[in-house]
Amino acid sequence: MVLSLLCAGLRAQEPEREPSLEEKCEMETDRLQALLELEDWQAFYVDSILKHDYKAMQDEFDRFQKEKVSSYNIYQGVQDKWMEKIDAAFCKLFTPEQWEAYLKQGAARQQKAREKRRAKAARQL
Repeated sequence: MVLSLLCAGLRAQEPEREPSLEEKCEMETDRLQALLELEDWQAFYVDSILKHDYKAMQDEFDRFQKEKVSSYNIYQGVQDKWMEKIDAAFCKLFTPEQWEAYLKQGAARQQKAREKRRAKAARQL
């Protein structure tokens, strides 16, 4: 019994493992499927879109990291670009009702924030 408690205590001290990119995509797909009542074929495409675009975004981040780029704005711009692509793909995939629900659950707020950053960057040029 003492040994099992000791093992449990050691496991509790281990840092939680960060979910992989694929796991994050699957969790987001599951969340959207439940929230938007997606058909199975839509969930398949959502998962495919997320896995492709998140991977491409991560590859771009990695490239900048190797080049020792440290500007937060550059990383934010990359993220905004890929999130716009994801939203554009989702807009084509979802029904009008699903799209409205997607926007209401926070996507509209994120789109506004990206637009503000884009406008601010344009003013600075």
